Amino acid sequence: MKGTVIKRGNKWAVVVDVGRDANGKRVRKWHSGFDRKRDAEAARIEILSKMASGRYVAPSKITVGEYAHRWLDQRKNLAETTKATYRFELKRITDVLGPRPLLQLQPSEIAECYSQLLESGLSAKTVRNSHGVFHKALKDAVREGLVPRNAAEGVELPRPQRPETAAWTAAEVSEFLHHVSSHRLYAAWLLAVTTGMRRSELLGMRWQHVNLDAARVSAVDTLVEIENRPVLRIDETKTAGSRRTIAVDPATVDALRAHRSRQAEEKLLAGEAYDDQGLVFCDEIGRPVSPDWFTRTTKRLATEAGVPPLSPHAAGRHTWATLALESGVPAKVVAERLGHASVTTTLDRYSHVTEGMDRDAASTVASLIARS
Repeated sequence: MKGTVIKRGNKWAVVVDVGRDANGKRVRKWHSGFDRKRDAEAARIEILSKMASGRYVAPSKITVGEYAHRWLDQRKNLAETTKATYRFELKRITDVLGPRPLLQLQPSEIAECYSQLLESGLSAKTVRNSHGVFHKALKDAVREGLVPRNAAEGVELPRPQRPETAAWTAAEVSEFLHHVSSHRLYAAWLLAVTTGMRRSELLGMRWQHVNLDAARVSAVDTLVEIENRPVLRIDETKTAGSRRTIAVDPATVDALRAHRSRQAEEKLLAGEAYDDQGLVFCDEIGRPVSPDWFTRTTKRLATEAGVPPLSPHAAGRHTWATLALESGVPAKVVAERLGHASVTTTLDRYSHVTEGMDRDAASTVASLIARS
């Protein structure tokens, strides 16, 4: 193991032997840019020490942006939809840190990047999502020997704020459903408020997972927006717990039957132009419904109906959970129908409801004791 200090013009450099290549040719690495010989000597000692302990990382000019692009390109085992999501998450960071040499990246720079993202209006949850992908990429950079440590490892993340869980009242649900009763996607909104299914689950649901005779639907596939286009993820719900079968009430079953009959008429009318993907909720020629369009339409129709313009997630999922808990449905049952991994998630997310239930329970038991 050798290391030499050499003067190059007005600067000093350290040259170290790092072994031989596949052809047996000696490989040398240069560490340049030292103003004084003694600085180069000190660097030579440190470099040789790192080489002896296995901590040495050869100099590389690859930037954060170049590495992120290469890292994504090498992820051959990722589904295209997942890769597109990773690319979107990483872009937020590479837009800021992309030109920075990967080897010189510091935790303080990553922390500053996250601060800038927050100041631009992104939520703490969004920044944490991007961090998760970036951290994964840097972890692989360490494994490849491109950097000595994961610079994202010790960065303090913004604490996610618990979002306010907006929901409609039972009266507001009735007003909205009455207003959209003649819409071709009426059954989608009805199913949302009677089951608490996610938007992605509703729009990704296929008829093969609907059993109207048994009055049950299954959440299996999802539809998501990737790079401004709807993409169906087959058998890819949010978590293993999300894949579930949900009982449906008779009125919703009737609405789904009527919806299926209407869809069959649209299929006959469209003829060969119909792109049958087996979706329960699609456009007039069978294509997936854009999730963003569905959200905008839900809010617009809610405003027309005179109720708060909530997103489909709040209008359906949050509303169903709130009404169910307020009606005395056990939290475990609510958690299972929502597809939560744990009942704790349900109790935490809907604490504004369960706190009131807790007070009612205290009063109820106290009154029983007082009468005895």
